[in-house]
Amino acid sequence: MKSEELRRLTASEPLTLEQEYVMQHSWREDADKCTFIVLDAEKWRAQPGTSEESCMAGDVNLFLTDLGDPSLGEIEVMIAEPSCRGQGLGTEAVLMMMSYGVTKLGLTKFEAKIGQGNEPSIRMFRKLHFEQVAVSSVFQEVTLRLTMSDPERQWLLEQTSHVEEKPYRAGASEPR
Repeated sequence: MKSEELRRLTASEPLTLEQEYVMQHSWREDADKCTFIVLDAEKWRAQPGTSEESCMAGDVNLFLTDLGDPSLGEIEVMIAEPSCRGQGLGTEAVLMMMSYGVTKLGLTKFEAKIGQGNEPSIRMFRKLHFEQVAVSSVFQEVTLRLTMSDPERQWLLEQTSHVEEKPYRAGASEPR
């Protein structure tokens, strides 16, 4: 995350390579975190034989941090590759992660904490039916929440009905 703009939008601090490795290990091993890597499928299709790593556009994450409320997940998305922004990849990734959270983890509530100046993310989450529930002037962020009523759950599952879950295979040759 060398981009100052990206760090500002995601409220992230620069990490050393060693810190990045520790974080990646945590994401892989910790039971309270889920991550999906967002790939640029157009780039993958246009350049046969290219690696998944070279097509990475961003990620979507789900944190299960409230031990008192196992039905709540905090969700975040980052489309790091500037050429991939504004194309709906973030929206699609969030919908897929929410669907996974609802169907596989039993989540019924989602929260997104977004920097007050990150208008594109705030608009995207509002478009996905999230409502603002708090503003922190100290952290300069807004908290948006979505509670999955039956109609919201049905809407979410309709939005992701085209998604097919497949086991990950290292060295996969086609985007899914």
